[in-house]
Amino acid sequence: MTPPKKNPLIALFASVQLALFLIFCLAATSIIGTLIPQNNIQEFYQEQYGLKTANLLRILDITDMYNSWWFLALLALFALNLLVCSLERIPQVIRTIRRDGLAVTPEQLQKFPVRQTATVLATSGETISRVRSLFNDQGWKTRETDQDNGRLFFAEKGTWTRFGVYVVHCSILIILAGAVVGSSSVARKILHDPHFAFKGSIMLPESETTDHVLAFQSGERLELGFTIRCNRFTIEFYPNGMPKTYRSNVTVIDGGKPVLSTDIEVNRPLTYKGITFYQSSYQPFQRYNVALKKSAANQETSAVITAAQQMEWRETGIKYGIINRESQGEVTRRLKIWFSDGQGEPSTFWVNVGQEAIIERLSGTYQFRAQQIYATGLQVAKDPGVWLVYGGCLLMLVGLYIAFFMSHRKMYAFVQPSGSGCTIFFAGEANKNKVGFSEKFSEFISRLEQ
Repeated sequence: MTPPKKNPLIALFASVQLALFLIFCLAATSIIGTLIPQNNIQEFYQEQYGLKTANLLRILDITDMYNSWWFLALLALFALNLLVCSLERIPQVIRTIRRDGLAVTPEQLQKFPVRQTATVLATSGETISRVRSLFNDQGWKTRETDQDNGRLFFAEKGTWTRFGVYVVHCSILIILAGAVVGSSSVARKILHDPHFAFKGSIMLPESETTDHVLAFQSGERLELGFTIRCNRFTIEFYPNGMPKTYRSNVTVIDGGKPVLSTDIEVNRPLTYKGITFYQSSYQPFQRYNVALKKSAANQETSAVITAAQQMEWRETGIKYGIINRESQGEVTRRLKIWFSDGQGEPSTFWVNVGQEAIIERLSGTYQFRAQQIYATGLQVAKDPGVWLVYGGCLLMLVGLYIAFFMSHRKMYAFVQPSGSGCTIFFAGEANKNKVGFSEKFSEFISRLEQ
């Protein structure tokens, strides 16, 4: 009887060729998304690639590729391919594991890939008992039947391991679902709720607060639902001037009260109410926090100053200012300070930014410290699908372990009287790791002689 023809559409979506093609497309586009910086302003792309190329990148949504309609469509096609492929093949797997293992003949056992014959000088009853004990001692649960003047034993392990590949398929679908749920395009264009999932950034100067972020690409203002304050920004440099490490000390203010203070560093983000803040950049300003203290009187003051600006500490009659600076790029290394207490010639001196200088004057001893003011650059993301992605990755590890390291194994033993004893014909098969199964099979039979 000729089998019925498959629906061509189902055949297309169930094909391995389509899966390989979609994987190739996703890999190729992911490489493009890695090479071309994502989520920068249009002026950045015009400067890097020129006006025409920048406009083409914008039209094709390559500047926000992972949220583009065509990339999400590729993910949807790949998910559909996996789903149809699994649904078409799972019934066949179910039929395989439900097949009656005792519905075989001794002649069919002769064709099994792993087989061996043993002879036992014992009665039929004693031999059957020994074979039954052999299976039970090795953890094989047997079923038996009488057949062709003999007794057929059947046992199997790991039937469920045939579903390992479909566990992997399921994990991929969960990961893709997490990617879609966490897409800002889906939140904005389908759910019409840009606050459901978003990616944005803030540039927050020290001592200032913000209760919103600016979305990538669109620049839309998105409310956080709480306030975050940058208490201070700390940066360390290598001798060649390259930044070594930088961190932001921030405080989360919710309901008008500080609820959390912590440091944000590269690879050490802050997550609060499902919104994650990543340390990504910084911006130095040509303004300086000055802390000034008179040692003997235990008086101190602070101020924010710029170069060529005179400041006055009225309580002590001190005047001071910055008259020069040494910088590397926008980062200031040293400041030349002018300092006067109204008694004698003013003091001028160089001081490294962040280090303390001791000033001896007729009016007393003063401690002077200046810190350059920075703004911390934070990338901000709300991704409600992240736990789906984590769960899918964990499930994938389980599925891969099942698919590659576990197998469905079958064992047969046919006991038949022969002369003064009995002949036992052993046969077995495994759907994976056949070499390993063959070794276990030989070890199993060797225990019959012990």
